[in-house]
Amino acid sequence: MTEGPVVATPYGAVRGRYENGLAVFRGIPYAAPPFGPRRFQPPAPPEPWDGVRDAGAFGPTAPKPPYSEPFARLLADPVVPGDDCLNLNVWTPDPGAGARLPVMVWVHGGALTRGSSAVPVYDGRAFARDGVVFVSFNYRLGVEGYGLFPDAPANPGLRDQLAALEWVRGSIAQFGGDPERVTVFGESAGAISIGALLASPYARGLFRRAALQSGPPEATDRDKVRRLVRRMAARLRIPATAEAFAAADRDALAEAQAEAGRRASPVLGGPAFGIVVDGDLVPCEPMEALTGGGAAQDVELLLGWTSEEYRLWLAPTGLLERVDRLGPVALAGAMARCRSGPEVPRGYRLIHPGASTGDLVGQMVTDHLLRVPLHRLADAHRAASYVYEFAWPSNVPGLGACHALELGFVFDTAGLPEAARLAGPGAPQELADAMHSAWVRFAVDGDPGWQAWDATHPVRMFGAGEPEVVYGPRDRELALWEADATTVEPPPVPPRRTVLPLSMVRRFRRTGGVRRP
Repeated sequence: MTEGPVVATPYGAVRGRYENGLAVFRGIPYAAPPFGPRRFQPPAPPEPWDGVRDAGAFGPTAPKPPYSEPFARLLADPVVPGDDCLNLNVWTPDPGAGARLPVMVWVHGGALTRGSSAVPVYDGRAFARDGVVFVSFNYRLGVEGYGLFPDAPANPGLRDQLAALEWVRGSIAQFGGDPERVTVFGESAGAISIGALLASPYARGLFRRAALQSGPPEATDRDKVRRLVRRMAARLRIPATAEAFAAADRDALAEAQAEAGRRASPVLGGPAFGIVVDGDLVPCEPMEALTGGGAAQDVELLLGWTSEEYRLWLAPTGLLERVDRLGPVALAGAMARCRSGPEVPRGYRLIHPGASTGDLVGQMVTDHLLRVPLHRLADAHRAASYVYEFAWPSNVPGLGACHALELGFVFDTAGLPEAARLAGPGAPQELADAMHSAWVRFAVDGDPGWQAWDATHPVRMFGAGEPEVVYGPRDRELALWEADATTVEPPPVPPRRTVLPLSMVRRFRRTGGVRRP
């Protein structure tokens, strides 16, 4: 076997592998194992090691429950056992201190409860092939990373992400990267995490550019997180404290989390794990920090969504057809979920006269959760912002241009079997070429190849044909929300467990689901 490349890190040397002319390092610890006395605590530096540590295989993944069956068919989520789960991976075309190449750091999604850097779709070889040093990492998930306890600090999973970025800042030059040219990018919960990091004073200077895919800057209501922790505690028959949870069997904890979290989804609402305002790492609501003219105004942004995000949330479990059958009742539920007046669904019906009730509800929720806040962020941001929409429909029946579908195209891994689960057979390589090259261009010089956001609302559409810029493609729908906010009293907050009709909630509990893959 060819001798692999060896690179020094602050904690010891690591030996990677040469793969297709690229140097690849997997499973490098950036923090100590977060168990024993470190459980539910902020990350600590790893123990230094002597000699050369092998970095040929992915390191352990963070504890997590599996996806429920409808989603497991579509979303790969490998498990690597072990405690040393705070690890990262590097793909580089030139593992030498003098290369000074642009760096892209990937923050994976999975509703902050699932996912890892070992997902095959997230392979970094195409970025390294195109002259970028690519980094991906694991962070604590679910109750381990985002549980809220009276005897432990909040947001340890987000603190893990900060520690990984600090490792990049101090170490990436040895792998050929330029610590002054770091772009962070993430999808769904990964994008939400980046939004919080953009707003955090602790992350200033750690990255120059950021791409938020299908996830806005937001914080979760602390009571929603506490309710989920209390439900887990009741199932486990233990106190809702970090001390008690740390003593619980790890498998039992994962099972309790999966069961207690079945009620959470973008459509249904409900208790969920999420990043919370803690007065420290997250000093205030991220969106307010970013649109108030203070935080991260010099960071260039790439923002976007897929055309039919909601189809991943609704179609696999049959809920889309159920919403269609409920008709006006489902629209009333969507109004309650989005806290909108009746003019919003009426406006959607006028704009989309042939759409089914399920599609109208789905688009309402997608706009409320994603497009409205991302438009607001692009409008308020002083540095250049670029907005895209992914419109290519999956070849898997019913999925359309759903949430997470763009990932195989951004990574240029759409031909992998794991990507084909979501995209189906025959994903167009020319679309992968266009999206991947746009992300690389953004990392290299801050310009993905189309007009920056301004009053004309240019959006790069990546669909079945040649990518093109469309001006204000969602403006009519988003104007409904602006008018609603200024003319309609918000309806009362619905009861905690009746966001949508009870029959729908029961159906969702039977079939399972995720908050944001």
